[in-house]
Amino acid sequence: MEKALEQQKSISQEDYAKVKSLANIVKPLRSVLHKTPDDYGMTGWRDIYFPSDDGIPLEGWYIPAKGGESDKLIIFNHALPMCRAGFPGHLGKPWSNFDAVEIDFVIQMKHLTDAGYNVLAYDIRNHGNSSAANGGLSGIGRWEWRDCVGVKKYVDNHPTLSKMKVGLYSQCMGGNSQYEAIYRRSDLFENVLCLCSPMVVSMAAIFSAFSELQGISQYQELIDLELIKMGAFTAAEMTPQHFASGVKMPVLMIQVLEDAWTRNPEDAQKTFDLLASEDKELFWIENTTRRFKDGYNYFGKHPEKVIAFFDKYMK
Repeated sequence: MEKALEQQKSISQEDYAKVKSLANIVKPLRSVLHKTPDDYGMTGWRDIYFPSDDGIPLEGWYIPAKGGESDKLIIFNHALPMCRAGFPGHLGKPWSNFDAVEIDFVIQMKHLTDAGYNVLAYDIRNHGNSSAANGGLSGIGRWEWRDCVGVKKYVDNHPTLSKMKVGLYSQCMGGNSQYEAIYRRSDLFENVLCLCSPMVVSMAAIFSAFSELQGISQYQELIDLELIKMGAFTAAEMTPQHFASGVKMPVLMIQVLEDAWTRNPEDAQKTFDLLASEDKELFWIENTTRRFKDGYNYFGKHPEKVIAFFDKYMK
């Protein structure tokens, strides 16, 4: 921290404001539920609520498969700063400050239910309609893994859901959280058949890319200091790579090859290589740099690969 303290003394006010703005990524902006299953004619769905493993109240939806409940369930974990419905960047500020696009997760749930899967989707702590925790900060998985444990306990203790085959669709922060949950509670996830994990990321890659774009790449230690002052984790601590070795189930990872948010495909490749799964695939989305528009919306626009993955292991 000595280097960071020295930088703090000499940095310009303009650059210091940029440093603080980057660190504030871990203060998640709440996204509104701008869509519901009704928007796509899904029927029989209901609101649900349950506690995280540390007691934080979480809210979600249970959506049965088209034509009625099946014996297959997908647990759906979202990204930061989104919610179970997606991201309302098309509605303007403050969401458009991240990216002025809509991300639609509900259409992805529609694809799953049409293919014969029940879906359980919920808001992670400090997101959507779920409760606040940890001072309103995100650990990019380092606290949120407890929500992944909580939802799995809810399923396992439910009279109907507990009898279903389970697969996981866990993206970005939700994927980071899922890796740590599996690593810490392998016993709880032994019966999970497969995991699709789009867009998992190390925060060091994001901070590096954005600081370079803003001309403050020399201040990585100062970004860490600001994170510590908030009570958050350092950049190096917020990565799924610490926990990938615990993931042994079949995995489909999806990443944007030329992602402008990371500018570092090696980060995703390293995470993939660390997975202990014998059956795993890393699929690159090419010909785009847009993480939000083309990465998170990929499944919504191109459902074939993800559905085929779940069908392979769950049908």
